[in-house]
Amino acid sequence: MVNDTSPDNPFKTALARGDTLFGFWLALADPYSAEICAGAGFDWLLIDGEHAPNDVRSTLRQLQAVAPYPAHPVVRPPVGDAVIIKRLLDLRARNLLIPMVESAAQARDLVAATRYPPRGIRGVGSALARASGFSRDAEYVKHADEGVCLLLQVESAAALSALDDIARVEGVDGVFVGPADLSASLGHLGNPGHPDVQAAIRDAAGRIRAAGRAAGILATDQGVARTYLEWGYTFVAVGVDVTLLAGATSRLAARFKG
Repeated sequence: MVNDTSPDNPFKTALARGDTLFGFWLALADPYSAEICAGAGFDWLLIDGEHAPNDVRSTLRQLQAVAPYPAHPVVRPPVGDAVIIKRLLDLRARNLLIPMVESAAQARDLVAATRYPPRGIRGVGSALARASGFSRDAEYVKHADEGVCLLLQVESAAALSALDDIARVEGVDGVFVGPADLSASLGHLGNPGHPDVQAAIRDAAGRIRAAGRAAGILATDQGVARTYLEWGYTFVAVGVDVTLLAGATSRLAARFKG
């Protein structure tokens, strides 16, 4: 079983090595479609709880569906709340992408939310949790902190101003740039391709890497994705299940209905 209770986190290790990792966004909130995508060959899958209709139970079902596959699940909660983070970690969602991070203080609070005392504030309930194999891993609480991969999403002008400090917070493994919200914050709503936005995205990659962190981003256009790779982004999501399904079904209907 790929998703066992060992302390090793291959996704976190690959990010630290600087490996190029291609991801795919899961927004359909369904375990059956998640399993289909898990077998496609992507390095990681993002289970979206911010803009998709996922809750803790639907996230659990998708984690279970993709567990036998090599693709690493990453979970994005709706907000960086310590209670939500605690529940996701107990489900063995070890790779977390937290949206809307705008300061180093917020980053430090999020690191604390993913660690047990005395290093953090995570509540201890592993005896009930999937994360510990339902108590079968008696050593879980001793190694759990090391297995967490914390990714922070910067997507506003304020976040860019604080980016260097955010990226250097101990316990942060990577920083993910959100082009859609960033473009809105910079005054170009709906136009992430605007030169000002693209310049900010390129600059962010260099600053993230200078801090020794992995840089991530979402780009559904192949050409744009390759440009971001050239700029230094190493974990890049290159597709979204909802938009692929919408596009494919619309094209199919149009071919027959003219």
